[in-house]
Amino acid sequence: MAEVLIESKADIGIMIEAEVITPETFAGKSREVIERFQVWQGPVERPLIEFFDVEVRGTGRPEDTTILIEGDATRVKHIGHGMKAGRIETFGSVGMHAGSEMIGGSIFVRGSAGSWAGMEMKGGSIQIEGDANDHTGCAYRGNWNGMTGGEILIEGNAKSQLDGGMTGGRIVVAGDVENFCGIRQSGGQILVKGSAVRGLGAEMTGGAIAVLGEIEKFTPGFVREKREVNPAIGEVQLEGAFTKFVGDYAISKNPKGILYVREGS
Repeated sequence: MAEVLIESKADIGIMIEAEVITPETFAGKSREVIERFQVWQGPVERPLIEFFDVEVRGTGRPEDTTILIEGDATRVKHIGHGMKAGRIETFGSVGMHAGSEMIGGSIFVRGSAGSWAGMEMKGGSIQIEGDANDHTGCAYRGNWNGMTGGEILIEGNAKSQLDGGMTGGRIVVAGDVENFCGIRQSGGQILVKGSAVRGLGAEMTGGAIAVLGEIEKFTPGFVREKREVNPAIGEVQLEGAFTKFVGDYAISKNPKGILYVREGS
């Protein structure tokens, strides 16, 4: 087993892009080697040691390696980008693109996450203790397919366009979501334990969304199908009575998207 502790030295001005912070990159490396890894700050590459103190405890393969990040990382982008194995745990919030294109392993954020967390995620798990910013689990600009696998758990609220273009995987939000949650969704499941604002499931053709709270402005392309008690979406068993809607008929004549809304919400 191996642990790599990196602790931020001071406030970071211009955001840094740190795709190197993954278990695959750090596994089996000495402190001196890790300190020399380069990160981008604007148009300039700088060594990691300019921003973080590094401590290495033990050695191991990527799947046996845990990266612990202490201090403020809100101006550190791409933490865990494309990671395939191992674990990253932060003791504070993180910047944009955490876990983007992630294939395996786990990320635990003891704080909030910036925009695009889990972008086009393929596998693994991301747990966010705080809030998630816009475009979590979403397709990137110009692409249609967002999250295809894995799991994102958000213990706070999520902002707009959560999981746009989702084709697989699962997202659970303990709080509320804002605008266009599940836009262009064609697979996978989204469970919102709180409320939603507007555009929920817009242009949806497949997959399932369940909302336990209120929907401020219901998407007009959904048609009521029937009442169900204790329905399931994927492996999640819901409790109580729900109205099942199908849509989005505004985008397809035969949509397969399912929206469950708890009765009385």
